[in-house]
Amino acid sequence: MRDLSRLLRPRSIAVLGAGWAANVITQCAKMGFDGPVWPVHPTRDAIAGVPCLRSLAELPQAPDAVFVGVNRHATLDVVADLSAMGAGGAICFASGWEETGDAALQAALVAAAGAMPILGPNCYGIINYLDGALLWPDQHGGRRVERGVALISQSSNIVINLTMQARGLAVAYVACLGNAAQVGLAELAAAVLGDPRVTALGLYVEGFDDTAGFAALAEAARAAGKGIVAVKSGKTEASRAAATSHTAALAGSGAASAAYLRQTGVAEVSTLGALIEALKILHVHGPGLGTRLCSLSCSGGEAGLVADLGAKAGIAFEPPSAGQKARMGAVLGPLVTLANPLDYHTFIWGDGPKTTEVFTAMLDGYDAGLFLIDPPRPDRCDPCSFEPAIAAIEAAQAATGKPAFPVASLPENFDETRAVAMIDRGVVPLMGLETALEALAALQVPAGQIGWRPWSVTPTGRARMLDEAAAKAALARAGVAVPKGVTAATLSALDTSSLCVPFALKGLGFAHKTEAGAVRLGVTNPYTEAEMPGAEGYLLEEMVQGGVAELLIGLRRDPVYGATLTLGLGGVTAELIADTVTLIAPVTDADIDAALHRLKLWPLLDGWRGRPRADTEAVITAVLGMQAMMQADASLHEIEVNPLIVKTNGAVAADAVIWRDA
Repeated sequence: MRDLSRLLRPRSIAVLGAGWAANVITQCAKMGFDGPVWPVHPTRDAIAGVPCLRSLAELPQAPDAVFVGVNRHATLDVVADLSAMGAGGAICFASGWEETGDAALQAALVAAAGAMPILGPNCYGIINYLDGALLWPDQHGGRRVERGVALISQSSNIVINLTMQARGLAVAYVACLGNAAQVGLAELAAAVLGDPRVTALGLYVEGFDDTAGFAALAEAARAAGKGIVAVKSGKTEASRAAATSHTAALAGSGAASAAYLRQTGVAEVSTLGALIEALKILHVHGPGLGTRLCSLSCSGGEAGLVADLGAKAGIAFEPPSAGQKARMGAVLGPLVTLANPLDYHTFIWGDGPKTTEVFTAMLDGYDAGLFLIDPPRPDRCDPCSFEPAIAAIEAAQAATGKPAFPVASLPENFDETRAVAMIDRGVVPLMGLETALEALAALQVPAGQIGWRPWSVTPTGRARMLDEAAAKAALARAGVAVPKGVTAATLSALDTSSLCVPFALKGLGFAHKTEAGAVRLGVTNPYTEAEMPGAEGYLLEEMVQGGVAELLIGLRRDPVYGATLTLGLGGVTAELIADTVTLIAPVTDADIDAALHRLKLWPLLDGWRGRPRADTEAVITAVLGMQAMMQADASLHEIEVNPLIVKTNGAVAADAVIWRDA
């Protein structure tokens, strides 16, 4: 792995170009960078008031970091010269490389850089708010900090917008990847997280270039007490098209990316606001937020809103214990219903000791607490009456050691100055109720399994489909139960002597037999059945009896994540119901069991309303057998069983499709 320390934490900076270069020099001066900044230009005497050098050869020493703001063709020569002189790294700002179809020019840039690290091309650059070093050609909204989170983005504009936040987040680094021709996401992320002053990492990701490397990074970050939260774009066809228009990274499907992030222990949010709020929590409290949350407000309307929005976000509020109720009831009296979310009314408003006692008693029984409070805007109102409640929130956190989050119902209802001061004291105010709940739900993601890495990507070409008989024979060899059956080229040649009625009669050679009318169930005499047009032969099987549920199990090679596993309710209505969970291979029996529990219709497998319980252990055995098939045979593209008929004792692959190399 390359050493990015000089590029990220430079003691000297060189700048090439004109207009954009002037912005870099200006921003370094505004942020108080105390090292030399050398503009290099062949004809100008000065840029942004700083005298120019005529060429790189005039530099007094090899610079630690360089902003290369010249055109793409000139960039090649500049990068080669910088590499030869031992520069610490460069930002390649120009566009017009692989994102516009010129892969050869981008490859030449990587070759010119050699061992010298470069970010980009088509890259905005880096801001180091810890040391005041900016290789950044535009405005930004950040401030100098002593410690904070790092933001890495595959979109320059997105991260510029994030620097303009007024929510109190302490940002240590901002970095853009651009086309990531040389330094990729995992490598850059590892470099910024390696700075002990960095507390967490926020990502705007369009695609992953090294899924195994990123999984290792996430594991190391969690072990170091540093959480990662990501916004992953490219979940729709239109979004993937937009992403690939300016980056070489592959987006992959939304279900696969969400599964991958979850399995690596990375919190995923869908909005930039939730990204900021989650990072504030990670900055102060680190990863590993508990799942038992409480909510307190002085309004029944707020309590009801929290309950409704919490359910939508996937957060359940468990009721307080009898001991908590007794403790709070002694202060609040009989008119307050003791519940979670709690409306504590206004009986204790302004009474600091009583408010502190109620807040502490409630928070003490949970992992963390939400305290709805919207301080009046200081430009038009007097917020003094809210100070006792805010002080009580901080006191409850100090007394219990549990995170206490003041939550403003609207983002603008908590001013930045107050937010910064509270965060400096270790209390995290959250701006916007919906955003806060999204962030809190995302941060409940468990740590990834130690040592888990996705399979490497297996290149695939043209594929051919095995007929169902061949597919089931392969499954049977892998230990997956299949119905007893026989095959023949014609109906009259089928030998029924070893089978028991009723039968399932199927035409071979169809990818979707039901739509083609190539499945007949409950057959008692196949010799009297009509031929199936287009069939390449016939499969006659004993019908599976005693099914409790039908599942869909699918494994598929993935060009980004190696292989995906999809589990869900199956049968002919599988696509209509769309009740599925996606995982990234490899998975364990515990992973499969947890995925089954996440299905909306899990109760149907678990004996809902007196129904017989499905043999989920048999399901797990079948899935692991299919995974072993895929792992052992690189020629396999896809395995799908639909349905896997699950009984009270056993599970049988009633239908199967396998695609492999042509």
